[in-house]
Amino acid sequence: MSGWDEGAVFYSDQAQFPQGDPAAADITRHSALRKFKEFLRGFTGPTGDFPYRESLVHNRDHVTVAIEDLDAFDAELADRIRKAPADYLPLFETAGSEVLASLRSKVAGETGEMEEPITGDVQIFLSSKENCLSMRSIGADYMSKLVKIAGIAIAASRVKAKATHVTLLCKNCRSVRTVPCRPGLGGAIVPRSCDHVPQPGEEPCPLDPWIAVPDKSKYVDLQTLKLQENPEDVPTGELPRNVLLSVDRHLVQTIVPGTRLTVVGIYSVFQASGSTNHKGAVGVKQPYIRIVGLEQSRDDNSNGPSSFTVDEEMEFKEFAQRPDAYAKICSMVGPSIYGHSDVKKAIACLLFGGSKKRLPDGVRLRGDIHALLLGDPSTAKSQFLKFVEKTAPIAVYTSGKGSSAAGLTASVTRDSNSREFYLEGGAMVLADGGVVCIDEFDKMRPEDRVAIHEAMEQQTISIAKAGITTVLNSRTSVLAAANPISGRYDDLKTAQDNIDLQTTILSRFDLIFIVKDVRMYEQDKRIANHIIKVHASGAQTNNNLNKNTEVNEGENWLKRYVEYCRNTCRPRLSEKAAEMLQNKYVEIRQKMRQQSNETGRAAAIPITVRQLEAIIRLSESLAKMRLTSVATPEHIEEAFRLFNVSTVDAARSGINEHLNLSPEIANEIKQAEAQIKRRMGIGSHISERRLLDELSRMGMNESIVRRALVIMHQRDEVEYKRERHVIVRKL
Repeated sequence: MSGWDEGAVFYSDQAQFPQGDPAAADITRHSALRKFKEFLRGFTGPTGDFPYRESLVHNRDHVTVAIEDLDAFDAELADRIRKAPADYLPLFETAGSEVLASLRSKVAGETGEMEEPITGDVQIFLSSKENCLSMRSIGADYMSKLVKIAGIAIAASRVKAKATHVTLLCKNCRSVRTVPCRPGLGGAIVPRSCDHVPQPGEEPCPLDPWIAVPDKSKYVDLQTLKLQENPEDVPTGELPRNVLLSVDRHLVQTIVPGTRLTVVGIYSVFQASGSTNHKGAVGVKQPYIRIVGLEQSRDDNSNGPSSFTVDEEMEFKEFAQRPDAYAKICSMVGPSIYGHSDVKKAIACLLFGGSKKRLPDGVRLRGDIHALLLGDPSTAKSQFLKFVEKTAPIAVYTSGKGSSAAGLTASVTRDSNSREFYLEGGAMVLADGGVVCIDEFDKMRPEDRVAIHEAMEQQTISIAKAGITTVLNSRTSVLAAANPISGRYDDLKTAQDNIDLQTTILSRFDLIFIVKDVRMYEQDKRIANHIIKVHASGAQTNNNLNKNTEVNEGENWLKRYVEYCRNTCRPRLSEKAAEMLQNKYVEIRQKMRQQSNETGRAAAIPITVRQLEAIIRLSESLAKMRLTSVATPEHIEEAFRLFNVSTVDAARSGINEHLNLSPEIANEIKQAEAQIKRRMGIGSHISERRLLDELSRMGMNESIVRRALVIMHQRDEVEYKRERHVIVRKL
């Protein structure tokens, strides 16, 4: 017979009253309030402390409550919060205010007497360890219930003032009335008539007499966000869905576009103003989620703090101690791609990344590694990009021709309803803490390519558009694939003629690989055999699901291992390694200077301090693969080897006037030059095809004539026009 002393009004259910929910009768508002107060005061944590009571004393305006703790305290109460959060959360917040008032000691007032301290409202945040729901699965069944979803915030509006209580004034009798507002994006229900009883001779109040008095109403801060599905959760071929969020009070201005979030909120509806699609359709409402708790994912992790089981951690640590751990990881990168062992090692380094550093003066040094694959068609460049997109914990894949500067960085758009501008993050912002894969990098417009300069080095994107001036985080690695200027890599041209990218963008790439399609009988045979086996085993795998799941498990294991290493390991250089690195860098600079003195031309790919930082990042990522906290000289050696086979080889590639020429070939080239000068007068022009045909009729080798033309072009004696079809002699 509990509950008779609650001061409630009891009545018998007569026929005219609708029968209420029988489950709701078990717990009244008064008893719920009392239980909430007991929970905040008396819940003990695993160590025997009182977490919520202490939290209230330290933070007097908000407290974060785990639903699991509430479940352990009173399962029925937690169930009510899940099923009817809009009814029970205000009670919870009232309980928080009352508990806070009882916890605080009395203070001396103006008259010197001890008075109760004035306490403000307490905002309750909810957190949950339940699995997230898919944005696509949330429908009418979840209306007014608690939901948990994950995604990326792509837009944030300006902060608005939302009335909690509206003060109304009657136009006729000047009586004042306060009406509560529905929370979230809901409005206030204004009564149609005034309840003032007119005196004899007094004019009665008309219908709709109320006018709002903004100055005397109570307000809280409100902001709307747009949450988009995580790229890895979007089904193939579908557009990513987004949902509207509303945050208020202490959650306002805590989120910038591009942040990965896990939110707990109440699935609600509101009547969209100015929506032309459903005019007159009163029953059709716009859904949104009123946030009552959110978690930001920190730095590299996705979906909030990642949890690894003890068994997984033990397995990862055992694997890292194996002597062949580095080779094993590299063999997992693109297992269906034949050869390219150095490219696979570089991509493994890119996935793990170096260590971020923050200097005492506030300067940040990036830890992300950028790589460029430049070469012939059909050399598996796009396959590598697709593999990284699947394996990296956070990844965005985009193609150069279909990407604009705004799509890669951030765009400013105008909201159709409120007509105000807001920011939407692009690919580089959405992949914050992960990898951006850009295919067809050479097909991008130069002005779009310039937009990612800042994102690649400073790891930020600065926006100053339409009155919005802000800086967004873009801590991403960039893996780009490009073709040379003529489609295939031409060994008869210099590196500058093959690579049609500016020095400013090339120096930002830590590793530049030139991938050539070399025609060799034995190698072609092995590649053909490998591809036929892949296709044959692929057909068998479709029939045998067990093998398929094993492959998927291998991919998932690598993804988890990469995530674990990135979260737990921050290697630094040892003293020996630092000294060795300094000597090697000076040696490379010396060689490059010597090469440029011999040829009279600067290298196509410059070796600058950025490349020194690249070697440091590579050695740190190699240490991270082994879960060691110090990068040793062995790691430096391997980092230098990778750097030499990629960037340094790319800088030296292409033919050179003074290198690799035997005396016979040099003599033939001189004869060809003489014939070209005899055939063409200064200032005259001729089709390249015609010149080659004429000189080959005279018995000259076509490749020798082409090489002679390249060398004359280097010396500025001839120039190409009309897409290299016409040759003009200058000197």
